[in-house]
Amino acid sequence: MPRPDRTGTPAARRAPGDPVPALSDITRFLSCPHCGGSLSLGAAVLRCGAGHTFDVARQGYVSLLGGRVPAEPADTAAMVAARAAFLDGGHFRPLAEGVAETAQHIVAGAVGRCVIDVGSGPGYWLASVLDRLPAHAGIAIDISKPALRRAARAHPRIGAVACDVRAPIPVRTGCAALVLSVFAPRNAPEMRRILGPGGALVVVTPTPDHLRELVGALGLLTVDPRKQERLEEALGSAFTRVAREARVFPLALARSATAAAVAMGPSAWHVDPAALRPALDRLPDPLPVTVSVEIATWHPH
Repeated sequence: MPRPDRTGTPAARRAPGDPVPALSDITRFLSCPHCGGSLSLGAAVLRCGAGHTFDVARQGYVSLLGGRVPAEPADTAAMVAARAAFLDGGHFRPLAEGVAETAQHIVAGAVGRCVIDVGSGPGYWLASVLDRLPAHAGIAIDISKPALRRAARAHPRIGAVACDVRAPIPVRTGCAALVLSVFAPRNAPEMRRILGPGGALVVVTPTPDHLRELVGALGLLTVDPRKQERLEEALGSAFTRVAREARVFPLALARSATAAAVAMGPSAWHVDPAALRPALDRLPDPLPVTVSVEIATWHPH
């Protein structure tokens, strides 16, 4: 089984040009976004009993948006490439290990169900978790096609699915042993619905100190000081928080990694690229920054 490589990044599972992983391991967990029926996998197509069909992209993911237009814009190819470059640099390895350790403790013995990453991005966090859970398949859910193309190749047991995480999620009720939400939107009722008995939700959120040196120097978007309070409000109707752990560690980011950190997140929608380069050039190289996040485990009511 692939293990993290020397850079701290989950090792590349498939080289460009290799066959994409099949969706066969996760099809039984999916449902039709139109009628809710079970899906079966044919030749490059998913089909339900009512005749609704969904083509499998040649890059290995399938769209179950069902014609719905997402309420929020998807991450662009440039944002996804920047995120992949940053993660491949191993900068978040301690955080990935923390998420994987938490997942391993939760899922012990819950064989037969899947792990679902809601708002998965390129599949980095889910791949790290699956390395610890050899008996489980993973479903990477996102609305960004560039992200799903990468997620479909991030691990041999990941199936990538396009859907809007703020809408009904096209997976079967109670099919998940674990749901992940790492720096991603949350849909409490749907996350509760798809969790099976004994399952849990793991949520990773930044604190106001997260990357504070970079945020302050470049005037990037800040973390709302009420973020944890708002998280309690959003999840409290369906979940109870049972554990929380702070992860704080320093980084020294080279100029390219600093640029990727800006371009991979929500600040990318608000930063003028023409003004960014001179601002980056004025920063130290490497730039000392602080990673500060919380890993919380939530049990459904």
